[in-house]
Amino acid sequence: MRTISDGNIKQSFPPISNQTAEILILGSLPGEKSLAMREYYAHPQNKFWRIIAAITNNKTPVTYREKTSLLINNRLGVWDVVRQAKRIGSLDTNIVDEVPNDIDDFISRHKKLKVIGFNGTKSLKLYDKYFKRCEHIKYIHLPSSSPANAKIKFDEICEKWRKLSE
Repeated sequence: MRTISDGNIKQSFPPISNQTAEILILGSLPGEKSLAMREYYAHPQNKFWRIIAAITNNKTPVTYREKTSLLINNRLGVWDVVRQAKRIGSLDTNIVDEVPNDIDDFISRHKKLKVIGFNGTKSLKLYDKYFKRCEHIKYIHLPSSSPANAKIKFDEICEKWRKLSE
């Protein structure tokens, strides 16, 4: 059995957003590929950027600048529930000793925020563990964009993710 060492402490990134953000998509904690690239959803098999392009009727962005612009231009924000945690590999099930980001502060500074979408079950569970839900925000549990979630077809995922803007 492997034990977790200090070398397995992972840190999340700052949020991608601006003051026009109406929708915040929360993941759990960046995976190994994302951490190495210093980019959200960097694993080539992660469907996140394809989903965002599809639900906003845009072409799939290629560069990270295009990806972040796609979010900002569509009033979307991205962040993770976890600021820091111990984790071996990229699986959410391996997250332990997590410390949450200050999502309450994010919400208070983003007055136009109407919806929070959870990219997968782990982000939802961690949010509910550390935060109270706001009455003025709609919360949506989304199927994970992770390559580990191969059981649901792309069109079905997009259909569920479109609920973010309904």
